[in-house]
Order: sequence, then structure tokens, then C-alpha cells
Amino acid sequence: MTDAAGDRPGSHVDLSELDDIPGTTVFTAQRSRKGYFLNQFCMSLMKPENRARFKAGERAYLDEWPMNEAQKQAVLARDYSAAIAEGGNIYFLAKLFLSDGKTFQDAAQSMTGMSSEDYAAMMLAGGRSPEGWRSIKEGR
Repeated sequence: MTDAAGDRPGSHVDLSELDDIPGTTVFTAQRSRKGYFLNQFCMSLMKPENRARFKAGERAYLDEWPMNEAQKQAVLARDYSAAIAEGGNIYFLAKLFLSDGKTFQDAAQSMTGMSSEDYAAMMLAGGRSPEGWRSIKEGR
């Protein structure tokens, strides 16, 4: 579908403002393209035989995928924030942390710098407040 100028709807939308949200990475089409093979690797872990191969030699298994080195290092370090910055989608990355016996809460907590107890308490209290730091550009 195109508009009167022959462009796709939304193709002239400036998405750079999405990068100004503190603590949030919006999964855009550009990030999807960047993380395609990282996310495909994660999906491969749905098969027990692939999980076993990965656990038997993580680097060797990762080297079968055309990911960049930063993506591979993020996986090896289980640095989910770095993986997201490299185009990983949290729902695909779930295959990785679930393969490690981690829960979604464990993974999310690891990205906050909070203890598990503090993270759980914050979430049970309704999550982070929307008040406060609203723009990376504007600072705290």
C-alpha cells in the first residue's frame, strides 16, 4: 500500500526520537534487520538437539551463524542488554535464557542492576514510576 506520493505509509517518520527513551530500546525494523541472525540463532534453541550442540561448544555453534562479533560476545556473556543493542528481540532472547534455566524475571532483573529481591518488589509495587528522567538528551 502506498500514499499519493508513492511512498509506504510511515516511511518518512523520524524514529530517532525512540532512541531518546531512557532504559528502553524500541524494536524497530532497522533493529530487526541488524539482529536477524542473532534472533535466528536464538530460535534454533527451540530444538533440543540444537540446545545440546550449543551447550557442548557455545563458540563453535555461534560461529556457524553469520552474526557480528559484538552479537556473539553478548550471547557468550549472557549480556542481554548488549544483545538487545545489537538487534536482539527479548522474545527471541528468551530461548537463550530459558535454555540456561533462567526465568524472564531473572533476565529482566539482570538488566536493571538491582537485586532479585529489589526487582521483584519493584514489579509487585507496579513497576518503575513514569515520573522522572524522560529524555537521554535532556539528562536526568
